[in-house]
Amino acid sequence: MGTPIKEAVKAVVWDIDDTIFDYATADAAGMRAHLEAEDALARYDTAEAALALWKQITERHWARFGAGDVDFLTQRRDRVREFLQAPALTDAETDAWFGRYVRHYEAAWSLFPDTVPALEALADTHRHAVLSNSATALQERKLRTLGVRDRFEAVLCAVELGVSKPAPEAFLAACDALALAPGEVAYVGDQPEIDARGARDAGLLGIWLDRGRGRTMIETPPGVHRIATLAELVGLLSPDTRFGAPSTFG
Repeated sequence: MGTPIKEAVKAVVWDIDDTIFDYATADAAGMRAHLEAEDALARYDTAEAALALWKQITERHWARFGAGDVDFLTQRRDRVREFLQAPALTDAETDAWFGRYVRHYEAAWSLFPDTVPALEALADTHRHAVLSNSATALQERKLRTLGVRDRFEAVLCAVELGVSKPAPEAFLAACDALALAPGEVAYVGDQPEIDARGARDAGLLGIWLDRGRGRTMIETPPGVHRIATLAELVGLLSPDTRFGAPSTFG
């Protein structure tokens, strides 16, 4: 019989966007405010249609970046050109447009309500780090602005690593940063395949945080723990059961 999870896991590596930070809400609010300020909502049938299009374009170009087809800045510029249906925009023009959007997006930044309580509950029992498919400067600034940077020993990002989740090398780089074996590390993220299955395949404990945002009907990947809140993460990992029971998702 193997070592129980609560004894085996010594560290938690965290995804950021839509795991501890409410990216989807901030992105939608920021884009809505940006399009209103740019007097550009009339280009789309409704604000909801504009937001859905932005999300669809973002996911597609992030996938290109994750696959190594384009660099970080190129995917961002391509997103803007496609969204605006303006392929002739210069790099400077796309950067300026995106910069104006970012000001509105950052004004809407917030942590999920369960983030700090979970970090507090696990602070004395587990070490913590971040692994994100983004750029270090962006995520460092986000964590500092949100007041939680000092809770993580290391922040690792795909741009600087040169490899993205779900590649095993990304997860193993996080383990190396903590000087721990994969079996001693849990990874928690909102994506069942990129985060949880990728972590599992690299030998970590893969945990899918399913906050019920359109993926509830997706089957849990084998060997992955599925939770609905970070309180359930604490219940899964903490020897103190006052913080909640393990998820019933499996």
